[in-house]
Amino acid sequence: MMAAAVARRGRLGQEGRASLCSFLLGASVAALPLLLGSSPSLLAAPGLRGRLALALHVAGVNAALLLIYPRPLYKIAVRACFLGFAFGCGLLLSAGRSAWRHFGWYMCSLSLFHYSEYLVTAINNPRSLSLDSFLLNHSFEYNLAALSSWVEFTLEKLFFPGRLLCPSLTLPSYTWLVWELKQITWLSTVGLLMVIFGDCLRKAAMLTAGSNFNHIVQNEKSDTHTLVTSGVYGWFRHPSYVGWFYWSIGTQVLLCNPICMVGYALASWRFFRERIEEEEITLIHFFGEEYLEYKRKVPSGLPFIKGVKLEL
Repeated sequence: MMAAAVARRGRLGQEGRASLCSFLLGASVAALPLLLGSSPSLLAAPGLRGRLALALHVAGVNAALLLIYPRPLYKIAVRACFLGFAFGCGLLLSAGRSAWRHFGWYMCSLSLFHYSEYLVTAINNPRSLSLDSFLLNHSFEYNLAALSSWVEFTLEKLFFPGRLLCPSLTLPSYTWLVWELKQITWLSTVGLLMVIFGDCLRKAAMLTAGSNFNHIVQNEKSDTHTLVTSGVYGWFRHPSYVGWFYWSIGTQVLLCNPICMVGYALASWRFFRERIEEEEITLIHFFGEEYLEYKRKVPSGLPFIKGVKLEL
């Protein structure tokens, strides 16, 4: 899908190419076990050998970026490389049999989400491309939510193993199964599927909208601004928000974070309810009856969110 979009919209610009090369360079950390002849669980292995290899990799890659790119492109490259490094480290954790395997899935999901936001913007709407397109500094609340999920996962993993007693469905009724809270693979798999679905839906929405998509709600209609109602926009009025909503909740299901699971659902729902109402006021101003008719036919896609209540 992304390759086809590049072909349709033209050549990937200098910033996009620099980011892609840097992301792949950072992700090359996943190849360290092959170079060292060690197991994939490099990050969880005892001793200093693995950690020293990671430190040398980071230093070497950063030096290469400084030599290759001038300062404006270096700012892009170093962020993309950081996300690639996080993705590669996530692959290493995922490939091993470490107790942090599911956190590796999360690292891959989070880093790929943020990098693909930048890359798709570079493909779709290069005029709006900036360092903010990575969404790494989305908001204080967003960063606080991410930090909270890491703290909950770590505390419950290290200090509250939280063994769950669950009645067996196949064994006699008096038999109970003991599951460690952070090692419920089927639940983490459900979370991973939610993450994949949400991210794919959001990127499909961005690619379908093309240059009409912007990370910032626009208050003035440009000459090229059109109302997109085809593709995933025929399913939901706000497919990018639907995707992000289920992606965010899926990350906490993946981590088996019961507190953040509930907190993310409530906070995300409230955020998108307010965001959709704000955006739809602008869309009604831009497109008038055309948008109101679209609004009547197509749901928002988010539970119990109908959008702004406004008529011309």
